[in-house]
Amino acid sequence: MFLFYFGLLILLIASIGFLIAAFKESIWWGIGCLLLSPVSLIFLIMHWNVAKNPFFLQLIGLAIMFVGGYFFAPQPLPTH
Repeated sequence: MFLFYFGLLILLIASIGFLIAAFKESIWWGIGCLLLSPVSLIFLIMHWNVAKNPFFLQLIGLAIMFVGGYFFAPQPLPTH
């Protein structure tokens, strides 16, 4: 369970980093990324050089969350 929350923390930090990169580019990019999901994808494509590190960190956080949730999920008690 710890691994899931650790991945969630990494994902949250990376998402904030992505928003910071968008706001550094322009206030309109930041507001767009904050309010509309497709704008984030457009920002990622158009400004790959500044958005790639937070993006890859988000992917790492998602992978850690998947591993923590899938492999270390509580198992049901056996019934006899």
